[in-house]
Amino acid sequence: MEKKDELVKIFSKAIRNVLGRLDVDFEDVQEIRLRVLAPLLVIYKNTEYYLTHSGRLSGKAEDAYVVSREEVRETMEYISHYSLYAYEEEMKQGFITIQGGHRIGIAGKTIVDDKGIRSMKYVSFINVRLSHQVKGCASAVLPYLYHGGDIFHTLVISPPRCGKTTLLRDMIRQISNGTGKEPGMTVGVIDERSEIGACYQGVPQNELGIRTDILDCCPKARGMMMLIRTMSPRVIAVDEIGSREDLEAMEYVMNCGCKLIATVHGNSVEDIKQKPVLRKLVQERIFERYIVLDNKGKIGHVAQIYDSRGTQLYHPEGCL
Repeated sequence: MEKKDELVKIFSKAIRNVLGRLDVDFEDVQEIRLRVLAPLLVIYKNTEYYLTHSGRLSGKAEDAYVVSREEVRETMEYISHYSLYAYEEEMKQGFITIQGGHRIGIAGKTIVDDKGIRSMKYVSFINVRLSHQVKGCASAVLPYLYHGGDIFHTLVISPPRCGKTTLLRDMIRQISNGTGKEPGMTVGVIDERSEIGACYQGVPQNELGIRTDILDCCPKARGMMMLIRTMSPRVIAVDEIGSREDLEAMEYVMNCGCKLIATVHGNSVEDIKQKPVLRKLVQERIFERYIVLDNKGKIGHVAQIYDSRGTQLYHPEGCL
């Protein structure tokens, strides 16, 4: 109930009343989407539903509550505490992080100058992505990552909405704090989209461990370089790699003797091989462990774990 109460207050009064009647566990709600003159949508347990006037989940568009332009405007006022200007830097990147670590994705008309996106106005689309901490969800995979008191370079491969960031978050927390069997390590996190630590006014809303340093809203490639030079991490963690600049920065991190944990969108190791920039990572065996997630079961469900040679170390029925 606490998460529900925390969330509904950011919406317009009319939508707040609808969400207030929604009788589900908000720990299983992943997204709430508002679009001007379009149905109010909820992603619940990996399934998309229309939300009705009475606060019920429905599979029929004709039952849906339709969001007005005024309701989107009012919601943005609540999200920004009536000061959108204060969030201008975040809005350039298309999101605002609020207290509790929830990320508000926004879209509308962008204002562009010769330096890039300067601001955004006429916000007409809002995607509230709920932040979930599942402490202990990484416990099953961590034994496969430790070797001789250190961590293997690890890549988490996952389709959208399968919990890769949730898993990464708990991996960071446990590696930072120590597991009981393994001592804690200094972890540097580059949180380009404010999803991992979900910093609000500089303070992480998610628990990432006592030995963790975070660069919030920082480009991944630049952030990796900065943390190596300034914070002396033993482990670097980043979410959603993919660019050539990311690859060059990761090679720099590894050559400095720092271990790397990263995530990427995909369905399998073979899928990653089809992506030109990432193919090199697999061919040169840069990563020593691959964790593959799927959408079967709960968030962060591990389908397979492989080593750098492609040997399967784990499957859902148990260890091989």
